[in-house]
Amino acid sequence: MTETTTIEKGIDVYAIREQFPILDREVKGKPLVYLDNAATSQKPKVVIDALVNYYSGYNANIHRGIHTLAEEATAAFEATRDTVQHFIQASSREEIIFTRGATEGINLVAYTWGRQNLEQGDEVIISTMEHHSNIVPWQIICEEKGALLRVIPINDDGEILLDEYEKLLSSNTKLVSVVHASNSLGTINPVRQIIDAAHNAGAIVLIDGAQSTVHLDIDVVEMDCDFFVFSGHKVYGPTGTGVLYGKKKLLETMPVFQGGGEMIKEVSFTKTIYNDLPYKYEAGTPNIADVVALKAALDFVNHIGKEHIRKHEDELLHYATISLEQIPGLTIIGRAKEKVSVVSFVIDKIHSQDIGILLDNQGIAVRTGHHCTQPLMDCFGITGTSRASFAIYNTKEEVDKLVAGLYKVIKLLS
Repeated sequence: MTETTTIEKGIDVYAIREQFPILDREVKGKPLVYLDNAATSQKPKVVIDALVNYYSGYNANIHRGIHTLAEEATAAFEATRDTVQHFIQASSREEIIFTRGATEGINLVAYTWGRQNLEQGDEVIISTMEHHSNIVPWQIICEEKGALLRVIPINDDGEILLDEYEKLLSSNTKLVSVVHASNSLGTINPVRQIIDAAHNAGAIVLIDGAQSTVHLDIDVVEMDCDFFVFSGHKVYGPTGTGVLYGKKKLLETMPVFQGGGEMIKEVSFTKTIYNDLPYKYEAGTPNIADVVALKAALDFVNHIGKEHIRKHEDELLHYATISLEQIPGLTIIGRAKEKVSVVSFVIDKIHSQDIGILLDNQGIAVRTGHHCTQPLMDCFGITGTSRASFAIYNTKEEVDKLVAGLYKVIKLLS
């Protein structure tokens, strides 16, 4: 199974690959085949250049300085906020809070809104397929407040059971927090239906968009979520960056998350007056350079177009699924009808870690283990999977190398 070209209308994947310097390297003497994009995406040169340009051209602290470098740095930092607002279609730039990633965004909501609003006997609903980052913060707050954590079951294909979800909703439900797209299964959840049902029950909703934002068009207003989080490093941006979107009326009533510089207007030893949104939740010197470079990443995605990215990734997912199904003893975990470009699998009598090590010896990078979704793995009765996840720069030839590599693994270990 080979393909000599992967050129679609409007995009040339091989020209796009040339924009990613790391794709030229070798691993263990083999050309790198990077199929671990659900963990983190590689970075195009425009993102790397943005980091270098910041540190070499206008490195300074932001917001408080009046000198030229401070003003240039502030302008670049705030330009990213405007880009993020348009990228997820938020109503206001004040609703865009910079964080270190989706994990911090969820924790921010848990420790502010959760502490302020949850009481004894209240309920928080999550799903079976949640990342640990969308489980543990709610466990902590529920234990602290005497609230109950409820879990939406899934079917054998890895899809949320909406009927069972609606049975969980009650007047005790205060918040629903679910992943938009599963990092382990690729499942795209029907978030609009989930949100509407929660709102009808009087609950608010947080959507974890860590895996969806790079693949799907995001419109938080149309979606009508109350909170939405995503990580920059999965959208071709730098690590240590992320975004929390929150409806302005909620953010204004929530308590602060951290104390320090920038999140204040006035401080005395008797009273502190907190800053306006969005700065109320951005204490201290932020990750300026990486936030500036995040704009370059989002511009990169916008330039290619989400529709082209999704089409290419869907083709890779379809091709990979058919190809992997031909391998004796291999079972794909997660067969949802709607998926992002993630395929997880197990092979009879071969541990996922052994698969990962032996593929790495061939220059092929996949993720192995429970993918920070241990309860989900327990649901399927397995300890973990091997996971291949695709990005705009991946090709069908790389899928062929993965398949050939797995045949070598099986031959070696049989």
